[in-house]
Amino acid sequence: MKSDFTGPPAPSGWREPMVWLVVAGPAVVVLAAVASAWIAWRGSDALLESPAAQAQVAEPSQRPALQARNHAAAPR
Repeated sequence: MKSDFTGPPAPSGWREPMVWLVVAGPAVVVLAAVASAWIAWRGSDALLESPAAQAQVAEPSQRPALQARNHAAAPR
């Protein structure tokens, strides 16, 4: 059977703007996830070994609120 269509050939799929939106959207999300993971990995804080070590390192103004409140309310 012979086709009766004699119009211009269909444009390539990559020349359609919607295809670029469909491809670029997930690609941007993947790049953002990789960048976020890299920032989290490189910018992580050092771990403290125990709560006792944390108490020795922290200044009095940086201690937990409950500990500071109990210290202020205790008679000398």
